[in-house]
Amino acid sequence: MMPAGTQILVLKEGTRREKGKGAQFNNIAAAKAVADAVRSTLGPRGMDKMLVDSLGDVVITNDGVTILKEMDIEHPAAKMLVEVAKTQDEEAGDGTTTAVILAGELLKKAEDMIEQNIHPTVIAGGYRLASEKAREVLDKIATKVSMTDTDVLRKVAITAMASKSSSGHRDLLANVVVKAVTMVAEERADGSHYVDDDDIQITKKQGGSIADTELVEGVIVDKERVHPGMPAQVENAKIALIDVALEVKKTEIDAKIEITDPSQLQAFLSEEENMLRRMVATVHKSGATVLFCQKGIDDLSQHFLAKAGIYAVRRVKKSDMEKLAKATGGKLVTKLDELSKDDLGHAKLVYEKKIGDDQMTFVTGCKDPHAVSILIRGGTEHVVDEVERSLEDALSVVACAVEDGKVITGGGASAAEIALGLRDYASTVGGREQIAIEAFADAVEIIPRTLAENAGLDPIDTLIAIRKEHKKGSKHAGVNVFTGKVSDMRKENVVEPIRVGAQAIASATEAAVMIIRIDDVIAAKAGGAGGGAGGPKGGEDGGGDGEEF
Repeated sequence: MMPAGTQILVLKEGTRREKGKGAQFNNIAAAKAVADAVRSTLGPRGMDKMLVDSLGDVVITNDGVTILKEMDIEHPAAKMLVEVAKTQDEEAGDGTTTAVILAGELLKKAEDMIEQNIHPTVIAGGYRLASEKAREVLDKIATKVSMTDTDVLRKVAITAMASKSSSGHRDLLANVVVKAVTMVAEERADGSHYVDDDDIQITKKQGGSIADTELVEGVIVDKERVHPGMPAQVENAKIALIDVALEVKKTEIDAKIEITDPSQLQAFLSEEENMLRRMVATVHKSGATVLFCQKGIDDLSQHFLAKAGIYAVRRVKKSDMEKLAKATGGKLVTKLDELSKDDLGHAKLVYEKKIGDDQMTFVTGCKDPHAVSILIRGGTEHVVDEVERSLEDALSVVACAVEDGKVITGGGASAAEIALGLRDYASTVGGREQIAIEAFADAVEIIPRTLAENAGLDPIDTLIAIRKEHKKGSKHAGVNVFTGKVSDMRKENVVEPIRVGAQAIASATEAAVMIIRIDDVIAAKAGGAGGGAGGPKGGEDGGGDGEEF
């Protein structure tokens, strides 16, 4: 029989364990800290963050997901908020900061309720009901938009870029974005549209200013022609796209060639030359005047191609080859002998141009380009990078608006309308869940509150003014951060796709519910045998999640 009071070790020595409310409050505190880190970046008056990594590389941005990816976060609950931002970025492209702030606020409200002894499962149930109701409210206040409403689509793009440092040039950039998306959008059988982000190529080159950013109706290939004897530009180009090396093949097996006579050596070299000549002749015979090759082109082949007056580029990236095929209507050929004139793509002009220090090949004037390129310019590397992030956000939201065909108003207007709808809904639910639904309504109002705070306005006065307008029935009343007044966001042109709001609410709710339901944290000893679950070499939540941060 075991003597009384003997300690029984179930877990390995050195394992940390937190239970009950302590564990919940610790997780909530970590998640709130992450939300607070990005809170000051929300909205057009939001500030930027400068992130310096261990190698000294600098990133200057106010893009929520970029900030969280660059931060070296170790706490497992805090990592869940980083996942929220990533999901938001993948699904909607914008609203990453909104989603994280909302998740943080939902947890803060949950903390108060847990202190009042409301069971986490009840809170989770209430939050889920509130999330579904919020989606219904969004559907009600959304307005329809189509591919032809370029004016509305431009407003969507401008709204996405308003909070970024490139907002000074937002009119020019919005035009570029809308033109790019409408060019690559493909119609489906049911009349809806689909936009593939991969069809829009973004090429960055430091130099000039943001105003020099341009849209190319075709593809920019970051390569130069292989031989100076080739024409620098080709009009009405017939383009061959090949995935074959224009080089003499090495034998598959180890082969030895014995040459006993000087004339045999000459014959061997002549045959090599003839093989390359035949390859180039095949290209020439197809009628091609421009050649993009995914593999290498031998020096001798370059000479023959230049003699034939063919503009050739070698070692083109696979992704660029696919874009060229889409833009020019050409087919990618993997067997040179089968290249025929039917496989060729067409473009009005292919030319080489020096951008910054590098020569680049522009393929322009494609008849029906299903792939386009945006060339970003800017004074410094950091400016170019931030413009790229702004453009990617804007492209994503315009694509979402085109695909979903619905937009809602921003500036905290939709959030205030959701809060109003949820408060009415809470009283119809009954039970303890209604407390959680009311808490959700309060949490959603963090969006107009934060917008007001970041603009230096009084958050409470602003919130009261917005609530008053919504009570009167002004569904689109939001905070104008430039004048400090509450005004109609439709007139202020602050619109975003419904997917941004819906996804932010859905992923913030899911993350908050998951964190609330954890009442026990068992963390293995750091750096134990093989690094336990929380150790440096641990599992997914291990401290050394190197590829993320």
